[in-house]
Amino acid sequence: MADEYIDILNDDGSDTGKIALKSEAHKKGLFHRSAHLWLYTSTGKVLVQQRAMNKDTFPGLWDISVAGHITAGETALSAILREAKEEIGISLRETDLKFLKIRLSEKKPNPYIIDNEYQYLFIANIDEDMELTLQLEEVIQTKYLNVKDLNDLVVSNDSRDFVPHGNEYYNYIIEKITANLRRS
Repeated sequence: MADEYIDILNDDGSDTGKIALKSEAHKKGLFHRSAHLWLYTSTGKVLVQQRAMNKDTFPGLWDISVAGHITAGETALSAILREAKEEIGISLRETDLKFLKIRLSEKKPNPYIIDNEYQYLFIANIDEDMELTLQLEEVIQTKYLNVKDLNDLVVSNDSRDFVPHGNEYYNYIIEKITANLRRS
């Protein structure tokens, strides 16, 4: 988990033209970008990952299939393709991804981190038999959850083993995956 340079944004999401280390952005609460990719199968299963225990935010909790910060000068699309390869060892094409939206998230996960992110949300349909190679510094393990089970966890608020992205976030992702499953 090397510290990396990231683009710094204004609070409205526009680019400032400045860069900073990720650690500095988190310490000072500077706005920056990240990318999230939710992977699902045609049978309605969603891939989730368990974060490594050495992560500075939400160690050991279950989370998005793939996520990461967008480095300085990088696009959201190239960042999430890079993260998919690094974190779980899969090579996706740009055409595999469906961009959903940009979402503002302002969190203080611990006393030392103020995480103000503009999150670029993507989904992609993958083959359940796809071989994964985990980057153990980032990901302990992965598993597939039926989209209904993920929804039940969120609705029942029994999601304390998951990173607290908020019900609105999880509901939005579940709705988009479900809509894409209906179309296929």
